[in-house]
Amino acid sequence: MVSNRCKTAVKEELKKLGLHFIMVDLGEVEVMENITEQQRELLQAALLDTGLQLMDDKRAILIERIKTIIIEMVHYSEEIERVNFSTLLSEKLHHDYTYLANLFSEVQGTTIEQFIISHKVQRIKELIMYDELTISEIAWKMNYSSVAHLSHQFKKVTGLSPSHFKQLKDKKRTPLEEI
Repeated sequence: MVSNRCKTAVKEELKKLGLHFIMVDLGEVEVMENITEQQRELLQAALLDTGLQLMDDKRAILIERIKTIIIEMVHYSEEIERVNFSTLLSEKLHHDYTYLANLFSEVQGTTIEQFIISHKVQRIKELIMYDELTISEIAWKMNYSSVAHLSHQFKKVTGLSPSHFKQLKDKKRTPLEEI
């Protein structure tokens, strides 16, 4: 689950099955009852219809938890915490970062760092599109050491500088009076 819409879909499916949840969070569900095999199969089928799936494999669950923590931090936090993601992931998941990084790379075919960078760049694009913050403010909000570092990473991923991306966005918008 990577959005609030996913959480809502899961809650609805649990309610339909008469299951009471203690917590439904991004990537995790805790229910009060012991789930029967039939309920599990029904839940699995219902979730598949909504594009979600149940996960049993401990490694896959850990990978999803890594992704969820990163996505929550990058897309749903007001500001990215001023700690290293490696420290944050290790503390939240109670595993050595080297283990997490190796597992993630092995299963996903990309590094945790690349996953973080791609999500940060996507979030930066959104913030540029909203046009409420300067590039300097975005750099601070996204926990970059400098505008130059943000710009370098953004250009490496997109092929455009943030200011060029913003110009392209501005060109696409037509004032209402010109329509």
